[in-house]
Amino acid sequence: MVSDHSGFTGSIVALITPMDSKGQMDKASLKKLVEYHVASGTSAIVSVGTTGESATLNHDEHVAVVLTTLEMADGRIPVIAGTGANATAEAISLTNRFENTGVVGCLSVTPYYNRPSQEGLYLHYKAIAESTDLPQILYNVPSRTGCDLLPLTVARLAKLKNIVALKEATGNLSRVSQIQALVNDETFILLSGDDASFVDFMQLGGKGVISVTANVAAAEMAQVCKLAEQGEFLKARGLNSRLMELHHQLFVEPSPTPVKWACHQLGLIADDSLRLPMIPLTQEGQIPVGQALKIAGLL
Repeated sequence: MVSDHSGFTGSIVALITPMDSKGQMDKASLKKLVEYHVASGTSAIVSVGTTGESATLNHDEHVAVVLTTLEMADGRIPVIAGTGANATAEAISLTNRFENTGVVGCLSVTPYYNRPSQEGLYLHYKAIAESTDLPQILYNVPSRTGCDLLPLTVARLAKLKNIVALKEATGNLSRVSQIQALVNDETFILLSGDDASFVDFMQLGGKGVISVTANVAAAEMAQVCKLAEQGEFLKARGLNSRLMELHHQLFVEPSPTPVKWACHQLGLIADDSLRLPMIPLTQEGQIPVGQALKIAGLL
């Protein structure tokens, strides 16, 4: 397994996909977001992951957003493509469209809704990995998908040459040591997918976070990760404490609804539009998210 994967550690943003009022990609806002993350020290961008509304974009739109992000990044920040799907053939097709484009790897969420067995999950990811040379990041978020990629299955998959990392979004910190004990490869990267517990995750041996909060607090998240990487956990926790309310309130309504509204409030995007069945943040939701932005010193 290759141990050097640029952009697979630190504060990685699960980037929103800015849209206009007609639900089309807003290129001007996307450019603004990319510049913001380059300037803020974000380690990498995940383009069109689940936070990027992959579920409501068709494949051509999905690919267009990733390639536009890649063009705007212009080699200044690594771009990881979201390529997950609940049909293996679909995930392979999407993955293969990013071969030789310049993306540094793919983030592939577990198949949602159909709730595959552990053997089904293993064969799903094995088939994807065998179809490409692109490094693969597994993504486990059972609260959204209805299936849980268990540590034993992760260990089996980690033996495949281009499965290099896991985004673990259960919030269950015991998973870190369980996976470390089972994966006999120090180069396999564990990333938190849960902003509220990512500092603890890193203290246990994780290498970073794929973050929703980084959409609005990019420099702060990058700094917390840098401190954690240096073993300065007291300082990291001190800085992260200002963000803790944000970590929680960005999920007060289904994501990415709150974070799009927050980006709009900060002037990072022109419109907080989403595609149905997602709808804009309610008046009730705006109050706690606005307060969290103030506590974080962002408003």
